[in-house]
Amino acid sequence: MSEADLVIRGDVVTPDRVIADGYVAVSGETIESVGEGTPPAAAEVQDCRGSWIIPGVVDGQTHAASQLNQEGLGRASRAAAAGGVTVMVDMPYDDPKAIASREEFERKADEVKRDCHVDVALHATIGEDDGIAEISGMIEAGAAAFKFSTFEAAPGRFPRIMEDDLEAAFTEIAKAGLACGVHNQMQEMTRRNIARLTEAGDTGWDAFARAHTPLIEDLASVIVYELGARTGARGHVVHCSTSRGFEICEMYRAAGHAASIETCVQYLMISHEEHAEKLGAKVKHYPPMRPKAETELLWQHVAAGHCTFVSSDHVSWGLERKGDPNIFKNTSGGPGLETLLPAFWTGCEEHGIGPRMAVKMLCDGPADHFLIGDRKGRLAPGHDADIVILKKEPHNFDPSNSQSAVTWSSFGGRRFNVKVAATYCRGELVWDGSEIKNQAGGGARFVRPTLSNAA
Repeated sequence: MSEADLVIRGDVVTPDRVIADGYVAVSGETIESVGEGTPPAAAEVQDCRGSWIIPGVVDGQTHAASQLNQEGLGRASRAAAAGGVTVMVDMPYDDPKAIASREEFERKADEVKRDCHVDVALHATIGEDDGIAEISGMIEAGAAAFKFSTFEAAPGRFPRIMEDDLEAAFTEIAKAGLACGVHNQMQEMTRRNIARLTEAGDTGWDAFARAHTPLIEDLASVIVYELGARTGARGHVVHCSTSRGFEICEMYRAAGHAASIETCVQYLMISHEEHAEKLGAKVKHYPPMRPKAETELLWQHVAAGHCTFVSSDHVSWGLERKGDPNIFKNTSGGPGLETLLPAFWTGCEEHGIGPRMAVKMLCDGPADHFLIGDRKGRLAPGHDADIVILKKEPHNFDPSNSQSAVTWSSFGGRRFNVKVAATYCRGELVWDGSEIKNQAGGGARFVRPTLSNAA
């Protein structure tokens, strides 16, 4: 065997097992070998024994371009690198215009190659009027998945797509085998609840959770999976916060349908009664934070292997969008690229869930979901050398030095068991534990899915 370019030593988490005191050898942009014992000769050796060595995280839900002139893909990719994320899968609801045509999709793919520090895959969507014809062009351009909504979060940019149009879109997308992700929220019930509470002056910190009941979420999840069952498409719920949502997914899976489900790290690590009053609108997300008893049920589904993957739902709203005493007037969402990995890893350790499942939820699970698992998400020979050194170092998370566009976090001050000490993207050091090491656009790639069916 010729000399490798890089060898990293540590406790290596592979698709099959954890190799204590193992190694990963890298040649160029690719993993050459993974093993134990004496590593091969290399031009550079990083001796990280005592640390975890894991694949780069694939964050399957980011909103880097949802705020005009604030963050963008390039800035978000810095936060991604600092958080051990080597592939962002960005959502299509960009400001001021959603990615609903081939022209807009290709423009965004060019932005990846120009501005980013890590690799990026992209969701696409359709407009609310006659967008079906655009689907095939966006698939040809490299869409990794499609995202829709049963709720109008922002007119035009984040529209509500009617169920018959969703059926037509699912039917078209099924030909390519891509996932059809849906923001699962019943619009009419939501708006009626908000109107009722607002009229009563009931708009404090806890009103958002009461307006967005589990029924609103669970009924919409049934719609997603029933559309998948009718069309043969891969129906996917993008942010499940209820145990019942997982049960519904399992029902459709048991019936032979390609149902998948995702939760976000905040629904596992933040609960309504423990955190919502203290943090207020900082933890306003859709869906809302649920009671502690519900978060513990979600952990049971993760441990049982019912979850497809865990994401951040990252969006960098400034605190000026989070300070209104009327909870309904604040934006939903918050930054998460830098906390997804350490928060979820910590939660897994606290719940007795081993590193292999943690990696499945953050790395190979999402890579397989977006059809990029043939080269991403695993420490295996022939795969891209996307590697994270995760130091076993308990610390209180401080967002003041964030690489994101904002320096606040719902996890500010939270005790994490691990810290991202280094992030490599295709063999290149991108984050050294304290600063970004590569140039924007200096090798970041737009990641296309590997399709088995012609669109």
